[in-house]
Amino acid sequence: MPKIRHLSGKDIIKILKSLHFVVVRQKGSHVILKRILLDGEQMILVPNHSEIDRGTLSAIYKKLLLYVNEAEIKEYFYTK
Repeated sequence: MPKIRHLSGKDIIKILKSLHFVVVRQKGSHVILKRILLDGEQMILVPNHSEIDRGTLSAIYKKLLLYVNEAEIKEYFYTK
């Protein structure tokens, strides 16, 4: 069974930018990214830490699944 990877906030922001999210604002160490589509906006909050806890990574992944197909993002978040 694949395990969730160790990722930093920078890594996640880079992944989200490749999915056409843009940084809207930052307050402290938390970065808010947004993607605007024809049917509405999609927002994700990412803590910009050197290493993100696995529970937080899992929550970000589940939030992304509402917006993006699992096949597109699973390789970034999970080992093979």
